[in-house]
Amino acid sequence: MDTLAWLAFASLAAWAWLLLGQGFFWRTDQRLPPTTRGMGHARGEPLGEPGTPIGGHVREEPAGKPDTSAGGRAREEPIEGPSAPSDGYVHKETAGEPDAPTLRHAREEPTGKPDVPVDRHAREEPTAWPRVVVVVPARDEAGVLPLSLPSLLSQDYPGVAEVVLVDDGSTDGTGALAVELAGRYGGLPLTVASPGEPEPGWTGKLWALRHGMALARARGPEFLLLTDADIAHEPDSLCLLVSAAMENDLDLVSQMARLRVESTWERLVVPAFVYFFAQLYPFRWINRARPRATAAAGGCVLLRTETAVAAGVPESIRQAVIDDVSLARAVRRAGGRIWLGLAERVESVRPYPGLGELWRMVARSAYAQLRHSPPLLLGTVAGLVVVYLVPPVALAAGAATGNAPAAWAGGAAWAAMAGSYVPMLRHYRQPLWLAPLLPFTAFLYLLMTVDSAVQHHRGRGAAWKGRTYARPEAAPDR
Repeated sequence: MDTLAWLAFASLAAWAWLLLGQGFFWRTDQRLPPTTRGMGHARGEPLGEPGTPIGGHVREEPAGKPDTSAGGRAREEPIEGPSAPSDGYVHKETAGEPDAPTLRHAREEPTGKPDVPVDRHAREEPTAWPRVVVVVPARDEAGVLPLSLPSLLSQDYPGVAEVVLVDDGSTDGTGALAVELAGRYGGLPLTVASPGEPEPGWTGKLWALRHGMALARARGPEFLLLTDADIAHEPDSLCLLVSAAMENDLDLVSQMARLRVESTWERLVVPAFVYFFAQLYPFRWINRARPRATAAAGGCVLLRTETAVAAGVPESIRQAVIDDVSLARAVRRAGGRIWLGLAERVESVRPYPGLGELWRMVARSAYAQLRHSPPLLLGTVAGLVVVYLVPPVALAAGAATGNAPAAWAGGAAWAAMAGSYVPMLRHYRQPLWLAPLLPFTAFLYLLMTVDSAVQHHRGRGAAWKGRTYARPEAAPDR
């Protein structure tokens, strides 16, 4: 056999191993663990229509006129963590004090829902659901916030819950818009804080999470829901997440939000993004009693507060560009149990209409995933070529030149590749004719990865939302 035939058989062997030995990564049946705790409460209504008030009432306090009415008393919020001022309370941000968060809104205390601690090992229905604080880091998110924030405020959760949105230096009025949306829709209490510019050694999102988690811990929650500003949740999402964590004794429950797939480029690139992620971090390996991999999806992470403290997050991962995988590894090192799967009721509303937006989304962290290692980059490029690009080339060249072994092995490898992609396309409700195009998409990802390395060595590093991290740290393995 010639070189092309050997490469084709190598690709076919690689696909046989991937399909059978890589945690059945191609299957899409890893969903939230079954629970009984939230089934009677979670009703699964669609997201509320714009303009429809839901539940309670949240409003922005006029300057110098705190709300002192019953149930809505304005007060200074205690804060814990490294960013707390010396007197232990949050104050208005002043010049020269970038660490002091600015409260745009004093929260309204919910009533009639006592905060009763829940035994983390209990399997019975709790007498009171655990307190939860939702932390949303947001930077220049005014375009998507009207689609996502109302879904958080309208969570149909039977316990005490509230939302903390951290306006991370936005220039588009994100913080003011959040307060406006809270006043329009009502629902869970909302606090909007501004932490100031990140200190050296911090990536922007983790800097925002640092302040949001410090504010949240002052409320004494048992769980924190860390979710991105472009993620919309169905009304029962929080209830189901907490149920899964409580009944299965999990410290971190993460769902891979269903990403937006509408434009042509989104159809080509987005399902493959999740497919490649699952191939790199097989969900079954992560969710085993004795895990063989560790990862999380940063758009939706329910985290037990005591575990976050034990893991020292986010301080212990403050330089991470791939913050979700770093968070999961920190939790695992602290002895926490992790679960990761695909979401059915959590969706991203961020549009990626063109290839440029998708390219930047992938390239900003691809080289960090390879630990900024040239040998790993070369190995990854070679692997992508053999596994994804050789099969169609071998089939076409073999058929054209009468090289039957190359054509047969290349066609079989391509068929295995396309077949393994079908479940993800079905999950995203996309036409199955996209499956044979996976080699083209893999070629795009190869170019994005190389571009990520080039940008890093030019000193541009990971750039996002107007910030550039020249030499970001990869997710630590320790």
